[in-house]
Amino acid sequence: MTYEYVEVEIEEVENVTQKSNQTICSAASAAMATLMYHMFSSSALLSLGLYHLISTTRNHHLKSSRGDYTAKPYHPISAFSSRLRHLPLYLLLLCLLISLIHQSLISFDADPLLKGRTPVHRFTSLQAAAVIFSFLLLTLALLISESTSLLPLPPDLFFALASALFYLHYSASSNSASVQTSDLQAKCDSVSANISLLSSLLCLLIAFQPRLFLADVALAGSICLQGLWVLQTGLSLYVDAFIPDGCHKLLDVVSGVEGSTKCDLEDSKLRAVAILDLVFVLHVLFVLLVVIVTYAAVAKTVGIRRFGSYEALPNPNTADSNHIQMKALTGTQA
Repeated sequence: MTYEYVEVEIEEVENVTQKSNQTICSAASAAMATLMYHMFSSSALLSLGLYHLISTTRNHHLKSSRGDYTAKPYHPISAFSSRLRHLPLYLLLLCLLISLIHQSLISFDADPLLKGRTPVHRFTSLQAAAVIFSFLLLTLALLISESTSLLPLPPDLFFALASALFYLHYSASSNSASVQTSDLQAKCDSVSANISLLSSLLCLLIAFQPRLFLADVALAGSICLQGLWVLQTGLSLYVDAFIPDGCHKLLDVVSGVEGSTKCDLEDSKLRAVAILDLVFVLHVLFVLLVVIVTYAAVAKTVGIRRFGSYEALPNPNTADSNHIQMKALTGTQA
């Protein structure tokens, strides 16, 4: 009897161990998928911000001499054919569609690691999906306005609508930060919300002051900053090498759900938040450097294209001297 009882205990331990290993593997796969989504979102936002920054700077240099510069929500690629002029908008629609599908799918997952558990997770995910869907509709309206005459959308109205949508994203990120049990994820969501609020204010400013070039450049920089912060969020929450000391990943063994990173001790939490603040400042400095380098490169390129190569102009002093000599020679001959 004792031998049989020991065998039963061993089998139960093996089953529990096997289930735990399966739970850990599935949680690791989910974390990897989340990290890949963060990398995808980061690359899309960075590409959008850089494209808008380059196009805005080029537009400013081409029109500043005539004094007719105005901010534009979209700059077609003039070098491409008529079908490919709006390629960036098509790519943006594709990225937004992928994000919408992702947010809609994860809303059906269970997440007991949030405050309020799974129901709160579903509502916050659906709220994020609704915001993404709103951006998708606005991008589609912009594409129709740029390619056809069915929906004439003035730039100031577009920037006003974009301001409202960025504010909705700020609200969604703030709500997500308020229900997190992970201090680091709450901090990351809070910073993302503040960047969206900055973008909203810049869009509103451009809607009322469309000739304000600095606001347009700052808007492009804020989009780049959002892309960098999305990448930093994925690294800080789901990559072991970037998780601060004293913090660990959350894991619900029963449901097999892995959350983001949490710090148990108060000192560890304060240290991790301070590190994130420092990293955010470094991201801001990097964006400023990108803006300066882009402005200088575009200014040089546009200047060369506008003025081209130059030839030496005649010296007015030499021309006057030749005129005097010819006049003296004529008087002598007379």
